[in-house]
Amino acid sequence: MAFDSFSAFIVMEGHGPYVWSCYAAFFLLMIGLMVWSLRRRKAAIEACRRGYEVQADRQGPQAASASAASFTRVKVSQD
Repeated sequence: MAFDSFSAFIVMEGHGPYVWSCYAAFFLLMIGLMVWSLRRRKAAIEACRRGYEVQADRQGPQAASASAASFTRVKVSQD
């Protein structure tokens, strides 16, 4: 084993405060990034939902009865 005891592992021959503060900063930044990303994702989804609702309101009731897609045969010249 590289260290004689757990306290020696924590101290790391005087380098412990630097090492553990770097680990703490890394994990705090990663947690902050995950929270920020989730909030931005939720806001983007909400903005899209509101945009679709506004678009549906502008089109009126006739858009609700129309089909979303139409499949028609198109004649294409093979020349």
